[in-house]
Amino acid sequence: MSSPNRSNPSERSYLFTSESVTEGHPDKICDQVSDAILDALLAKEAELEAKGYVSPSGVPASVDNVRCACETFATTGTVIVAGEIRTEAYVDVQKIARDVIRRIGYDRAKYGFDCDTCGVLNLIHEQSPDIAAGVDESFDVQAGRTTDPLDLVGAGDQGMMFGYATDETSVYMPMPHYLASRMAERLAAVRKDGTVGYLRPDGKTQVTVRYEDDRPVEVTAVVVSTQHADEVTDMAVVREDMLRHVIAPVLDASGIPWRDAQVYVNPTGRFVVGGPMGDAGLTGRKIIVDTYGGMGRHGGGCFSGKDCTKVDRSAAYAARWVAKNVVAAGLARRCEVQLAYAIGVSHPLSVMVDTFGTGTVPGDVIEAAVARVFDLRPGAIIRDLDLRRPIFEKTAAYGHFGRELPEFTWERCDRVDELRAAVAELR
Repeated sequence: MSSPNRSNPSERSYLFTSESVTEGHPDKICDQVSDAILDALLAKEAELEAKGYVSPSGVPASVDNVRCACETFATTGTVIVAGEIRTEAYVDVQKIARDVIRRIGYDRAKYGFDCDTCGVLNLIHEQSPDIAAGVDESFDVQAGRTTDPLDLVGAGDQGMMFGYATDETSVYMPMPHYLASRMAERLAAVRKDGTVGYLRPDGKTQVTVRYEDDRPVEVTAVVVSTQHADEVTDMAVVREDMLRHVIAPVLDASGIPWRDAQVYVNPTGRFVVGGPMGDAGLTGRKIIVDTYGGMGRHGGGCFSGKDCTKVDRSAAYAARWVAKNVVAAGLARRCEVQLAYAIGVSHPLSVMVDTFGTGTVPGDVIEAAVARVFDLRPGAIIRDLDLRRPIFEKTAAYGHFGRELPEFTWERCDRVDELRAAVAELR
């Protein structure tokens, strides 16, 4: 079996594997707690702003002023929340963390982690004024080079971010990652609705897909590892339930063959000890699960717990938005977009568009069309994608991309006509 060649989309045959995890995975618990705290800050600040609240020090409440970089750590019986926050609002961090853990399903001590009895330690402190200065007023504004309000917001950090899209699924996601994510989602659903009542919140999925001529043609391997009740001792029952209720419903809907695939269910046997009791969790440790399953590149920065002045989050969303619209417009079958920023600077340092040889028009034309249609300054991204809303806990499990929910504005194919028009003018 040959290896894929990124520069040659006609590479004959290769296997590609992606994984996902459920919301009860210890790392995902942490992502959800961090994003729930961000959501609470945005909602409370918006409420205070609507009431015209002004702090005793004379600072008016404004959702635009919220800054959040919230990290969560979880282990046996303990959750630690830390990071830097700026807000005029007060939110109950302990209650938020316990509520998230309860919603996930860790609500009994016999599950190894209990929302009501675990310790929650709040170590959050104020954002550094040195960082705040460049975000509140960008380098160019401070230097007097511009008065454009959208230049006011400087990038919250330096770095590079990637977005990716492919036409191999209806939601423009790589097939292995899409299937693994939907299986993880399904695994949680059959636990919560009681279809498979012995399941517990922790779980992982993995799917291997064979590609020919750069197109997915067959699922060759599936792995499901799921936490279960202590009284379950017959792994054949678990395997049959996973095949019937999780694997088959997702893979049958994929449209590609899978019945000859190798299927592994709890390959080590029993999986009773899970969640933070089985493995410590940390915000931002599942960034490949969050994005494209390894098919597209990743800049390295995580998303959860960060407000959208942090370009690790907002620019990654924008890059996906751009890539998806390029593919949806028929300009390429695959597209990857890289953006790069400097802290405190409003304009991106670079914008790269790569179609891996699948473009229907020259690459420089697509890149010029993207520059004409998309404003990729942080302030413009926040405005265009409406990123000051409390929508982020929903993103923290089962992928930030490929889920066409109303809140996920970066999944909209709303610039297709503009891109086509720009390409027509530029050719």
